[in-house]
Amino acid sequence: MLQNIGDKLKGSGQGKSGHRWVAYALFGALILVFVAWGPTAVVDRSFGASSYAVKVNGEKISTAEVNNTWQQRLPQLLQAAGGTLTDAQRAQEQEQLLDSAVAGLAATQQARRLGYRVSEAQLNQALKEEPAFQVDGKFSAVRAQTLLASVGTTTEAYLADLRRSLLTRQLDSTIGNTDFLTPAESKRLLALLDEEREVRFALLQPDAFANGAQLDPQAIDAWYKAHQAEYTVPESVKLDYAELALADVAASLTVSDDQLHQRYEQEKARFVQPEARHARHILITEAAGDDAKAKALADEVYKKLQAGGDFAALARQYSKDTVSAEKGGDLDWGSREIYDNNKPFADKLFSMKEGETSEPVKTQYGYQIIHLDGIRPASGRSFEDVRAELTELLRKEQATTEFNRREDQLQERLEQGGSTLDQLVREFGLKRGTVDQFVRGTGGLPLGSDAELNRQVFSDASLNQRRVGGPVQLGEDQITVFQVAAHTPARTKPLAEVQDAVVAALKRERGSAAALSAAQVAVTRVKAGESFDAALAALKIKADAARFVGRNAPDVPVEVRDAAFAAPRPEAGKPFVQALKLDGGAVALFAVTASRVQPLSDNPQVEELRTARELQRYSQRDIDAYLADVIGRAKVSKNPQAFQQ
Repeated sequence: MLQNIGDKLKGSGQGKSGHRWVAYALFGALILVFVAWGPTAVVDRSFGASSYAVKVNGEKISTAEVNNTWQQRLPQLLQAAGGTLTDAQRAQEQEQLLDSAVAGLAATQQARRLGYRVSEAQLNQALKEEPAFQVDGKFSAVRAQTLLASVGTTTEAYLADLRRSLLTRQLDSTIGNTDFLTPAESKRLLALLDEEREVRFALLQPDAFANGAQLDPQAIDAWYKAHQAEYTVPESVKLDYAELALADVAASLTVSDDQLHQRYEQEKARFVQPEARHARHILITEAAGDDAKAKALADEVYKKLQAGGDFAALARQYSKDTVSAEKGGDLDWGSREIYDNNKPFADKLFSMKEGETSEPVKTQYGYQIIHLDGIRPASGRSFEDVRAELTELLRKEQATTEFNRREDQLQERLEQGGSTLDQLVREFGLKRGTVDQFVRGTGGLPLGSDAELNRQVFSDASLNQRRVGGPVQLGEDQITVFQVAAHTPARTKPLAEVQDAVVAALKRERGSAAALSAAQVAVTRVKAGESFDAALAALKIKADAARFVGRNAPDVPVEVRDAAFAAPRPEAGKPFVQALKLDGGAVALFAVTASRVQPLSDNPQVEELRTARELQRYSQRDIDAYLADVIGRAKVSKNPQAFQQ
């Protein structure tokens, strides 16, 4: 769903031999709300070769579109994961992307089904309000075209995406507007949000509970075999590559003044608003070809105007132009071009002074008496005003043409064979680089993990014949060719190599289990009447003093905080006690001893804002639930090979 142009746009791209770059993205990938599958969803996962990634009620989203979105999202995922993604992480992220595509398409279909529509006026208004398309606070068509051209998309494609976004926003708004809270519910909600619970906790570290005795070899071997995947080094290569980027091509091009002036003249109508005039007229037509009678009547009407007659009233009485006559002869504002088919009228109108009424003018339609209500001078941006924008636009257009030409020639050269990577760099102006570790499936920065690039890198031609591979499209404006410099097959590290790590992990696992068992014993003793301090002393651990914490307290383990507020409110003298295993293996032993609610603010506006914010959260949950139900009742197909084509 499109929000800000920098937030929610989607992309796709395909072309000649699968390499032609045709971007369908602007400043980022389409961000769609993930909605879990409902229990009754009809999901078909039986696929042969398919050109679509998902299908909802027969409507498809292509694999090209989904793969383009994946490539845009991948750099952030790789960065967050420290440079590589495991197979499980990769599969999970791609599954969520397919789910997102399903959710977006289902929402659009449901909005159409319910009769929601987006008018041209609404579409144009949203386009003009996009901040990225504005210059000095005003919409600039040149700015919009420049930005769209810079990523290779078209105005039509962008508007189609924007229309879908506006359509689904109507659906979201309708659902959200049904949510409300009574004053009593608002107070109750705020009281729950402001609740604090008195918590005291201690952490039991696995190392302190690990058995000091040496682990027997059989246990170490068994644990290693059960966790071999953790000690597997995936197949990888050292990869030399060379890339061609649209930005580099654009930087090498120049745009002449003649080209700029020519483009300015071609599109001058977009930059300059011509002079416009607000006119009224009275049309007197000939009757049965009797020009003399028409001329006489026109002169008579003109005399009445000269004598002080009301132009609007006389137009309604005499004018044969029924449309304007009803409005007192009003023709509204118009430039000279509007009257190109009536030259005598235009010549007279654009020679008059403001407030002047003309004598009858003979035209192809009859006799016309003209009154000039107002003049709006020509206005707009000069050539110098738009020089920079035109330069950028023309450079992008020329760069796109040159980029595609080089790509086609590069493809042909590789198909002929015999070229080295260095030769291609010199001939096509490519930039060299090296990826020290490009891993099968997850790739490596800065190239990312494009599915086609992975397929070619780990092919026989690349690994064994060491041929130059590519070109492969990376993103909407970049292609790469490559050559494998070194190959490292996948291997599992032998136990001898990782024994210290295996022993440490096994000890920590056993220590964590022992700590949890000891903490659970302590919980039983406290529930039997022993004090929390006595239970801590028996474990030879200490805890800080009890303190009140809120639902979002940052200095309390999240598992402890969530469990403390999920627990029933403690009764006086009867604390709630629980033991929890935390991420990382530590165990928390905690007690909830009291509950309190902070008084509401004296400022009602503050509380109204807080209530509105929480209501918005509930509305989003309702929207998500509604859409999940829509998906659950739809016939949905997801292609499990969508990211392998």
